[in-house]
Amino acid sequence: MATTSRPSLLAGSLPGSAATASTGDAAATVSAELLFPGRLFSWPELQAMASDGVLTQLFQRGYLLPGTPETPQLRARAAAFAVPQAIRQRVVAGRMTAAWIYGCAPEPDRLALLVDAKRRVSSLRSTRGCTLHEVRLGPCDVVSLGGLMVSTPLRTALDIALHVEPVRAIPALQELLDRPELNVRLRLLVLAVEATPRVPHKKAALEKLSQLTGRSGQG
Repeated sequence: MATTSRPSLLAGSLPGSAATASTGDAAATVSAELLFPGRLFSWPELQAMASDGVLTQLFQRGYLLPGTPETPQLRARAAAFAVPQAIRQRVVAGRMTAAWIYGCAPEPDRLALLVDAKRRVSSLRSTRGCTLHEVRLGPCDVVSLGGLMVSTPLRTALDIALHVEPVRAIPALQELLDRPELNVRLRLLVLAVEATPRVPHKKAALEKLSQLTGRSGQG
C-alpha cells in the first residue's frame, strides 16, 4: 500500500516544475528537478521511491524526477548538498569530481575538494566523505555551478594530468578534450603542464597527454 501512494505524494508536492525550496537551505527538499531529504521527504522515503523506479538517485542524497537529464548544474547541486554548508563557499570541487560534474568521469565515491593555499585548512580536515587538496588557485581557475565552486575544465584537466593515475586520468582527459563546449585544447593543456613550476609527476603528466588525441582543428 505504501508503494502505491508514493508517486501521488510526489506529484502533489511538485506542481509543474516550480521549485518549492532553495538548495541553499539545509532543510530544502526540492529545487525544480532535484530532491533532497528534508521537509517533504525523509531519506528513507526518497530511497524507497528510487527503488520503485519513481526517482533516480544522483550522488548520495540527491534524487532526480522522472525523465530529467543530468546536467553539470544538477550534478554540482547534488555534490553541494554533500558538502557541509559552513564550508561550502570555502572549497572548490576539483579533479575527478569536477570531471564527473562536467559529465566526463564516473560518479565519485568521495568528493575531491580543493582548498586555496591562502586559506586555513585545519578546520576542514574532518569533512566526511571528502578528500581535501591544498592548492594554489587563480581567479580564472574557478567557476560557479549549482551553488558550488568548481574548477574550470582546463584547470580540471591540468590537475587530473598531474595527480590522477593513468587508468582513470586518460579516459577522463579524452572526454574533456572531446567536448567542444568545454573548450579544452590539447596544445594548451600541454603548455599548462610544461609551465607548472616545480611540480612532481610533470613527466608522467606529459606521458599521459601524449596518449590523447585532440579534436580536429584544435589549435
